[in-house]
Amino acid sequence: MSEVHVKYFDTTLRDGTQGENISFSAEDKIRIARKLDSLGIHYIEGGWPGSNPKDMEFFERAKDEHFKNARIVAFGSTMRFGNTPESDPNIQALITAQTPAVSIFGKTWTLHVEQALGITGDQNLTLIHDSVQYLKSQGREVIYDAEHFFDGFKDNAEYAISTLLAARLAGADWIVLCDTNGGTLPHDIQSIVQNVIKKVDAPIGIHAHNDSEMAVANSVTAVQSGCRQVQGTINGYGERCGNANLCSIIPNLQIKLGFEGIKMENLAQLTTISHYVSELANLSHNNQLPYVGKSAFAHKGGIHVSAVIKNPVTYEHIEPELIGNGRRVLLSDLSGQSNIRFKAEELNLNLDEHNHVIPEIVKKLKQKEHEGFMYEAAEASLELLIKKITQDTADAFEFKGFRMLIEKNENEVIRSEATIRVNVNGISEHTAAESVGPVHALDQALRKALMKFFPEIDEMQLSDYKVRVLNEKDATKARVRVLIDSTCNGETWGTVGVSENIIEASWQALMESFSYYLINHYKHQPIVQESA
Repeated sequence: MSEVHVKYFDTTLRDGTQGENISFSAEDKIRIARKLDSLGIHYIEGGWPGSNPKDMEFFERAKDEHFKNARIVAFGSTMRFGNTPESDPNIQALITAQTPAVSIFGKTWTLHVEQALGITGDQNLTLIHDSVQYLKSQGREVIYDAEHFFDGFKDNAEYAISTLLAARLAGADWIVLCDTNGGTLPHDIQSIVQNVIKKVDAPIGIHAHNDSEMAVANSVTAVQSGCRQVQGTINGYGERCGNANLCSIIPNLQIKLGFEGIKMENLAQLTTISHYVSELANLSHNNQLPYVGKSAFAHKGGIHVSAVIKNPVTYEHIEPELIGNGRRVLLSDLSGQSNIRFKAEELNLNLDEHNHVIPEIVKKLKQKEHEGFMYEAAEASLELLIKKITQDTADAFEFKGFRMLIEKNENEVIRSEATIRVNVNGISEHTAAESVGPVHALDQALRKALMKFFPEIDEMQLSDYKVRVLNEKDATKARVRVLIDSTCNGETWGTVGVSENIIEASWQALMESFSYYLINHYKHQPIVQESA
């Protein structure tokens, strides 16, 4: 199997953008194309040049790019009935794009031929043949996408095959079988692909959609059945339920089945590229994505963690480093001592001298989780919790109290005033600050109090603030969890607070954010001394 090569065809920049809430600028597309080329993708479909100016801009810019591995592909359809290739705007737009390869789709299913196009089967065969033949005469590599092929084959196998033969007779370099509606199951993919390979003397590809959540399985099955090109998108982005996810297909084919496609060392780029594309799409990365998701190699149960520490094979199907991911251990009310030890090592906390307090840490953690605290996204709060129990560090400041005043006057202007009291090295500070929002007022008041002692905190900024209602049934009396992300000089850390009072929960997270920064900034010297 190791000598069988597969070509990867990425359509993130075209089919992927048909997904809901996904849009890429021409610059975004260029940047993604560079990443895909670095990975070793063989074909990158950049868009439909006849459909919008943004795609034409991408193709213009792509001409000046040097791609080491990938061929840029322009996408379009067969010519319209009544046109010639020379007069058809879509075909001419493909020529204008000046890409080395083009991908055109044509109708395979008689339902679409007769009802969508309103022409005869023979007329459709002529559209396919003449479009492919013309593009080949212009020196293009032609990838013919047989739209709705599997549905068309089930309805009228003889006609569906005849459309493929028409494209191949005209010189198509690839024939790609499309499960456009995403409703075909793997056993049908296998039998139909094998049938096609017997009757069509051409390299065959697969293009699957995920409406039955079978796109990856169908793609892998198709390759096992003889397809040598597989199309998909990064993270499975695409219309409706999405396209086949190349981030799963590639490792499945190469790590699990031994097919060759891209260099094995390049697989370590997969996780980074997956996150990169989601970032440019302005979408949250799906933690549960196989292989590349944040949770793909995350372990929470104490028994699981204990086993993984001894031998990762016990609960991991591959080494996460192969695809650029990493092992994570989560802390929760399911945690055991193994979780604590592993997490402490991650945080560079040495618990060798504190074995006697590890059960106390586990007990405290489970109690806090029961109250609603969550430390998976608030590792700074977790580190402070461990250090407090092990008494490894002094507090940066002593909290004495705060008061919040929120006023709304008849002119519809709202004002929040925060007053706080803290002790630093035995010196009491009592300050106030005003803002529109109460959390910002607290932040400003605390900064004002601490700046006299720790001017460095002026460099620290709050970068994100999230509130989660934990028990919705209690309505306005519900307990809330506040997560705060803070940043300074490229470092980011998260803290958490929980209370029935949103201001108190925010204060907890805010105070720990400042404490974490100060403790780590002054970690080589004590901060707070005993009061006189």
